[in-house]
Amino acid sequence: MTLIVSLLLPLLALWLWWPVQSLGRRQRRWHLGITLALALLGVGLATLWRMDVLAYAVEAWIQLAFGWVLAMFVMLFAYLVLREAGWLLSRLAPRTSALATPWHGARTNQAAAAAIVLLATLGIWNGLKPPQVQERDLVVPGLPDELDGLRMAVLADLHASPVKRTWRTRRIVDAVMTARPDLIVLPGDMVDGEVEDTAAFVAPLAELAAPHGVWVAPGNHEYYHGYRRWMAHFRGLGLGVLENQTARLDIHGRTLAVSGVGDLAALRPSAYMRGGLAPDLPAVIAAGKGSDAHILLAHQPKQAREAAATGAFDLQVSGHTHGGHMLGFDRWVVAPANHGYVRGAYRVGGMTLFVSSGAGQWDGFTVRLGVPSSIDVLVLRSGNTNGR
Repeated sequence: MTLIVSLLLPLLALWLWWPVQSLGRRQRRWHLGITLALALLGVGLATLWRMDVLAYAVEAWIQLAFGWVLAMFVMLFAYLVLREAGWLLSRLAPRTSALATPWHGARTNQAAAAAIVLLATLGIWNGLKPPQVQERDLVVPGLPDELDGLRMAVLADLHASPVKRTWRTRRIVDAVMTARPDLIVLPGDMVDGEVEDTAAFVAPLAELAAPHGVWVAPGNHEYYHGYRRWMAHFRGLGLGVLENQTARLDIHGRTLAVSGVGDLAALRPSAYMRGGLAPDLPAVIAAGKGSDAHILLAHQPKQAREAAATGAFDLQVSGHTHGGHMLGFDRWVVAPANHGYVRGAYRVGGMTLFVSSGAGQWDGFTVRLGVPSSIDVLVLRSGNTNGR
């Protein structure tokens, strides 16, 4: 998919400058040449990375550079669609030539190209900088009054890698611990790279601690990089790994079940899979039976409809979407690919779904514009109904 997308980039470069009639022959060559060079850089980076012949520490930086190019061309595509729509509407209006000409004018398109480069660069910077804590109340109907006010930190999509190094993870861990949560959950995609490539960059996770535990569920990126070894490594860090398993917690005389399930990626195996297990909702439903409240950690929010239909869960916590990365891109691309769920709280049947914007994102598309990364601290509220 990455290679297919990258092969479309030169077509966008041609589309940008071909209709611009006010450029001289030499100017046209320069404008086309520079934009095509960026497009071909994207193709080259994607090819080099997919050849899988370099050390992952190098590949991660190649992915970051590819993501910068891809972000520019995503924004370029949006601009070109708007440009041509504006041009067509102008052609229908009186004084056609006066209104239509600026859309394909050199200055308009030069300014747009410069803005796109700056926005993509800013987006990468926003994606790499450490996230801030975002605290919010979250109503979970059916939550017992004894659990009202429980503080749960959500640390999703950390995507630790040779690009996002130990200092960033430490900043995140320090921020989580300063928030003093009662419970910490990590719903998948903690790492990119094999254990030997990335273990040093997740070492600070061993310092996470909360009165009711630190619980991890797998995400699809763990499946790409040696799943079994990573699960064993997380256990070695003292994290509670839930692989289609349930932890039953006694809190103020009530039982809170916290379950973690495998990721949906296991249902569509690919050549890039390196282990992993399919989600097993019946197993965690049986393990959580009789609890006063049940929280499901499922990496992809697409699992919410199936989970809600069982009637067994009060709250599902997910990540995966990175909040949609960019305004516009979030609603038009990411949300439709995830059953309409992109970030924040939703009601799905009788269940509450919370989708975190994530504390990081994959190096291959790190850009964030208008959708900051976050460490979520959810203060659970009971709503109007007590118990089960």
